[in-house]
Amino acid sequence: MAPGALEQRLGHEFVRPELLRRALSHRSWVAESGEEHSNERLEFLGDAVLGWVIADLAYARYADLAEGALTDLRKSVVNARALAEVAEGLDLGAHLLLGRGEDAAGGRRKVSILSDAMEAVLGAVYLDGGSEAAFELVQRLFTPMLDVAVDSLDTLDYKSALQERLAQTGRPTPEYRIRSTGPDHDKRFFASVLVADELLGEGEGPSKKAAEQAAASMAFAALAAQAELSG
Repeated sequence: MAPGALEQRLGHEFVRPELLRRALSHRSWVAESGEEHSNERLEFLGDAVLGWVIADLAYARYADLAEGALTDLRKSVVNARALAEVAEGLDLGAHLLLGRGEDAAGGRRKVSILSDAMEAVLGAVYLDGGSEAAFELVQRLFTPMLDVAVDSLDTLDYKSALQERLAQTGRPTPEYRIRSTGPDHDKRFFASVLVADELLGEGEGPSKKAAEQAAASMAFAALAAQAELSG
């Protein structure tokens, strides 16, 4: 399949088409073809680009989420399976340059190969078109996944997780304090979570439950950081 078709789906026409070719070049192809570069260095760059853009989008779009929830949201999108899913939507597998053995072994459908190539393509777009082109591409391809993932964060019960962690360390049950602002039809809730009068986290949201979960998320992350430092 011609690279032009892939460029159309990406919404980016390469000024330096050799970058796209390199992004599609698996190491098995390089070993057999004698070409100099595989997509591994571009993969490294694309991973950084993806992490930056997703962090920026999550921070800007979901102002209610505390740091711990934002981290969970980023992880739900910046992973091999999510990348492979986006790659499949672009039919990236049809464009991969693979060695004969890898191709025969179904490499065009392997999650690891597709996810690595997707990152490499992001790196190639960044080098070819700059940060704005890379940002726009990630935003277009991954924002729908973010919106789906953020809904599933509600299933992560940080209040229960926080209580369990406190119990494991012999500390008392957390206390939540709530305040609200705004008219009845547009209230904003703010929660603080304290343990033995020590403030561990704060959060806000459109409901008491959301605010408490946001505060518990921050407190859970704080306790995890303390455990790492002491460990």
